[in-house]
Formats: sequence, structure tokens, C-alpha cells
Amino acid sequence: MKLMRSWVESANNPDGEFPLNNLPYGVFSVAGDAPRCGVAIGDMILDVAGMEAAGLLRIADDFVLDVPFWNEVMELGPDAWQRLRIILFGFLTEASETKDALTRYLVPREKARMHMPLLVAEYTDFYAGMHHAKNMGAIMRGSPDLPANWLHIPIGYNGRASSVVVSGTDIRRPLGQTKTADAKVPEFGPSKRLDIELEIGAIVGTGSSLGQPITTAQAQEMIFGYVLLNDWSARDIQGWEYQPLGPFQGKAFGTTISPWIVSPAALEPFRCAAPAREVPLLPYLEETRPGFYNIELEVLMQSEGAASASTIARTNYNRVYFSAAQQLAHHAVCGCEMNPGDLLGSGTISGPEAGEFGSLMELAWGGKKPIKLDSGETRSFIEDGDRLTLRGHAQGDGFRIGFGDCTGRILPAVSMPGW
Repeated sequence: MKLMRSWVESANNPDGEFPLNNLPYGVFSVAGDAPRCGVAIGDMILDVAGMEAAGLLRIADDFVLDVPFWNEVMELGPDAWQRLRIILFGFLTEASETKDALTRYLVPREKARMHMPLLVAEYTDFYAGMHHAKNMGAIMRGSPDLPANWLHIPIGYNGRASSVVVSGTDIRRPLGQTKTADAKVPEFGPSKRLDIELEIGAIVGTGSSLGQPITTAQAQEMIFGYVLLNDWSARDIQGWEYQPLGPFQGKAFGTTISPWIVSPAALEPFRCAAPAREVPLLPYLEETRPGFYNIELEVLMQSEGAASASTIARTNYNRVYFSAAQQLAHHAVCGCEMNPGDLLGSGTISGPEAGEFGSLMELAWGGKKPIKLDSGETRSFIEDGDRLTLRGHAQGDGFRIGFGDCTGRILPAVSMPGW
């Protein structure tokens, strides 16, 4: 597929993230106005909430864009999502006759503040990166061998929807219990081994019924879109608490997502083959159309005093072993009810080489091999004031499909009496 040209000239920039081919969904505000739904096009935001209020845009019998989140659109289902996309194409294509009527609904992105694009119902994080799983085994247990169930099952845990935030939100360094190997008892205080996890998040648009499993084909139809996702991790808190029940407070203090939800339709040209399987999957996890995408990813880190950010890792979403649809189907196979607005994290995405690792735990190998930033500073884990940014795009012929930056800065821990 080639670039689809728009009368919004900035959308035709081959290096821009938001061509007509994309049309991602977000929530924005300007100059103190109430947040409202918008669609990114070039360096502008199309105020679709304003268009619906004015009678220029209607995708359902009732108003669905009069709220500061996209959940009501999600609940309409795939036919309505496709209908909205087709309507937007008609409005924004280069040959559109509605240019004059729509100009008043375009807002420069640089003047907008972005908000959470959805109400997150529940959040589940998976562990679908094979290279990451092997690296973590080597670092933490001295062996890269995968757990016995890893090749058969999408491993995951239920996280906290309450701490999912939009890009640009500061993250407070978490407090908790930690214990070093030679200590007799744990201590309490700020995490000293704060980390990131480079992930893609899938957003469930339509739900399933309690007690009713779904197929992977149904799961693909249920996914409304994708975001970049940074599942911040306190490795020292996690290391003390995770046995025997897994992650808890070491993962509960913050998860950052990018501001724009990119639709499966926009990513369709970038669908790619599933990875080679060492063992066959059970039938309920098989996909007739693999739900994997070729999305280039990178991680940038900038200390508080540095003039610019350093790229510390580059990899690709096609490194994951289980697709979002497989994760969703597995989540529901026990009869778990899935809801519109559920967020599924892919798990850390790493490649086979050191420059492709999606966490500092891997990049600095548990603190044994600190990485060097362009500023000359070194890092094993995140320090206060550091800003971490995830970026991602799918590269087409003369265009790219982007998500917007997924950025967060770490603030010092809250001061508490008694420590």
C-alpha cells in the first residue's frame, strides 16, 4: 500500500506518523477546554466530537463522541469502526469537497494537551517475548531455559487499571519491601532498581460473556486498536515479592500508554507471519490469520541535565511469540468475561542482540554491564529525573503509521516517616 494523499498537507509528509492511512483515535483539550475525542491527521487533530455535535458526523443513532473517551465507539463493534473510518476517508482525502466545512474543526497538535484515550476497564500484562524470557532466566536464575509451560501458554498476570496513565504523566518512584541475598530481613524504602518494559498494548473493543470462551478469530475482531505501552517495573520489589504468586506492587505503581489508538485496519498492510514453533500449539490457540505486525520500536533515555535523549534499544513487535488475539483468546478460555476497554500488554519485546533488549534489566544485564548514554553518563537502572520514551511505527511505501511518543519522567519517591 502507498500513501493515501490528503488535503491536509502535513499528512502527506513521508516521515510523519499520522497520514490518511492511519487516522488514530485520541482525546485532547486546548486552552483549558474540556477534553474531547479527536483523530490525528498530519500535524493536526480533527475534532470529531465537535463535528458530531454540529451534525456533520454520525456513526450511530445516539451520540457516541460526546464523552472524553472512545469506549462508547468501541462498544458499537467492528462494523461501526469500519464505517467511521470510511466516513473519515471521505472527509479528508485529497479530492474531498468538504474541505472548507472541516477547516474550523482542525486543531494544531502542538497546541493540544493529550488525555487518556479510553477508560481502562481492567489491565492484564503478558510475558510473550521469548528473548526477554530467556534473558530474565539467565539474569535471575543463571539459566536461559524457558519455564516448562512457556511455549504452550501465554503467561500473564492481572495488573492495575487504576495506575494506567497517558504519555507525559510523571511517575513517582515506588516504595516497598526489598531484600538483598545476604540480608537476614527485608528493608523498606524507595526502589533502587527501577526499570521499563517496552511493550505494545491491545485494547479490547467488544466484550465476551461470562462463562463463554472465544476463538482467536473472534478475538481479532474484538480488538479495537493498539498503543505503545511501558510497564514500569521495580525489579528489587518484584524480586522479593513474586514467589510464589507473581508480580504485585513491583508492577502496580505505573503503566504508561501512548496517546493515540491505532486501529487494526491501519496496521493491516503490515501483518506478518507467526514465529516458528518449537512445539505445536493446542488447537484453541491456533490462528488462521496470524495476528502479528511488523512495527519498528525504539527506546530513548534522557537524564535530567542532558541536552538530548539517547537511543538505547531498537527492536520490532514481530519478535513476540504470542499475538494479542492469542492472548485474548487464552484470557477468556476459562470463561473469564472480557469487557470493552480491557487493556492487554504484550510483555517486554526484545530481540536476540543486546541492542534489541526492551528493558534496562537486560541492557545492563542486572546491573553488571552499565550502559553509556550520549551525555557520557552511565545507567544500570533509572535515576530520579530520567525521562524514558518509547517510539514505534510501521513503515510503508512513502508513509509510516505511528502512535505518538510514550513518555514518562521519574520523580523522587514520596517521603514517609519511619524510614
